[in-house]
Amino acid sequence: MAADYSDDIAPLIDHTLLIPTATPEQVEQWCNEADRFQFAAVCVYPAYVRQAAELLRGKDPKVCTVIGFPSGATTSATKLYEAQEAVENGATELDVVINLSWLKAGKTEELHREIAEICEETGKTVKAILETNLLTDAEKRLAAEICMEAGVAFLKTSTGWNGGATVADVQLLKEVTKERVGIKASGGIHTVDHALDLVMAGATRLGTSRGVDLIRQRDTLDKEARR
Repeated sequence: MAADYSDDIAPLIDHTLLIPTATPEQVEQWCNEADRFQFAAVCVYPAYVRQAAELLRGKDPKVCTVIGFPSGATTSATKLYEAQEAVENGATELDVVINLSWLKAGKTEELHREIAEICEETGKTVKAILETNLLTDAEKRLAAEICMEAGVAFLKTSTGWNGGATVADVQLLKEVTKERVGIKASGGIHTVDHALDLVMAGATRLGTSRGVDLIRQRDTLDKEARR
C-alpha cells in the first residue's frame, strides 16, 4: 500500500531532545517547535523539565521526561524519586526504562513492583521503555504483559541508544496489547516513510528528534503526490 502523505503525523510526535549536550537554548527551540507544529509532547531530560513546563504553560504539547535513562539499572527508590521530582517540576508524561537485568533474571515481581509504584505514586502517563533490540520476542511479550499489569499507558520500543524502532517490534506489541495501551515507536526514525510504516503497524506515538524534518518531508511528498 502506498503511503498517504496527507496523513497528519504531528499529533503523534514526541519532539525529543535527549542528547547529553542539550542547552537551554535548544530546549526553548524544541518547545517553540512543538507548539508551532502541535506535536504531542516535548521530551527532555529531567534537568530541563521545569524550563519546558514554563515555556509550554497554557499550550497543548505535554512535557515528557525520561526516568532511569538510558540503562534502567538505577534502584527503584532512585527511579521513584526521579519520577516524583519530575512531576513536581511540571512533567505530565514519564518514559521509564525498565530494569532489563531483572527481566533477564526472571525477577518479574520486582519489575512489576517498580513500575506499578511509579504509576501509582505519580498518577501520570507512564510509558515503559522495553529496549526491544536487546530482548528476544518471548522477553518482549513478557515485559509488555508485566508493564501493562503494572498500569502503564504506553509501551515504548527503545531509548535509541541500542538501536531504534522496527515495524516488526511494533507489530508484535500491537498483537500483545490488543489496543489496551498505546505504543510509542522511538529511535532511528529519520524519514516520513519509516514514520508512516510504524504508524500503520500500530504505533500511536513517535519519539524522534527529527519531528520538524518529518513534517517538512511529508509536506513536500504530499505536494508531489498531488501533481
